Amino acid sequence: MFKILEKQVFSPIIKLFVIDAPKVAKSCQAGQFIILRIHEEGERIPLTIADFDREKGTITIVFQEVGKTTKQLGAMEAGDYIKDFVGPLGEPTHIEDVDTVVCVGGGVGVAPVHPIARAFKEAGKHVIGIMGARNQELMFWEDKMRAACSELLVTTDDGSYVRKGFVTDVLKEVIESKGKDNIPLVVAIGPQPMMRAVCNMTKDYGIKTIVSLNALMVDGTGMCGCCRVSVGDETKFVCVDGPDFDGHQVNWAELSLRSAYFKAEEQKALERHECKCGCGGGK
Repeated sequence: MFKILEKQVFSPIIKLFVIDAPKVAKSCQAGQFIILRIHEEGERIPLTIADFDREKGTITIVFQEVGKTTKQLGAMEAGDYIKDFVGPLGEPTHIEDVDTVVCVGGGVGVAPVHPIARAFKEAGKHVIGIMGARNQELMFWEDKMRAACSELLVTTDDGSYVRKGFVTDVLKEVIESKGKDNIPLVVAIGPQPMMRAVCNMTKDYGIKTIVSLNALMVDGTGMCGCCRVSVGDETKFVCVDGPDFDGHQVNWAELSLRSAYFKAEEQKALERHECKCGCGGGK
């Protein structure tokens, strides 16, 4: 059992937990993820590690409530216990030998891009951070990103904070102002459409772009094959080969199709969970 030491509510749908998990904290690195299960009959969900403290033995996760399990997780409080908390899983992000890297975080993707930006900065690289959200209410960790980056640019889709525009708008301005030859690497994490849009742009400029994929996943060990993706001419498994991949090689259309396979079942599970008529929902 893994105790929730701290809970922060960034918005009605975005929550942060600090989890007591010393063995995971001891060996995790930027880019890796964990899989948790709330109770014995619960669904296993992967979440990228947003932060860690080796001395305190803690792991920080940030998640958005979307379906039944994340809503159940969001209802938990500090002092509650999570049944399973397995990790670190996946390959760490490769800290490439480049002078400058642009780290783009969209929505909840700000959380997993944060330790990657920090790792590049600690390695002596110039880190340009770009963070965006649909609106100001969904914005979080600007202070942590500012500390993790050499310079930080912020945008909101609706213009309710700092400036109006997508992260791709800001990225294009950075590339044009700095010169594409001075931007050898982009790391982008966020919703699939955002990462795909970033990759479409950077491909035109010939800029290497790494994305972190969040595919359907069950065991996290490469055994079930649920998280397979097509990257170039190869089949890869997000849990053991990723989650980082060359975004220009990802088959985004196939990934989008696979991600939607169980939408109907997820919606039914959420409706049963939220049902108040006494039919057995809410479990």
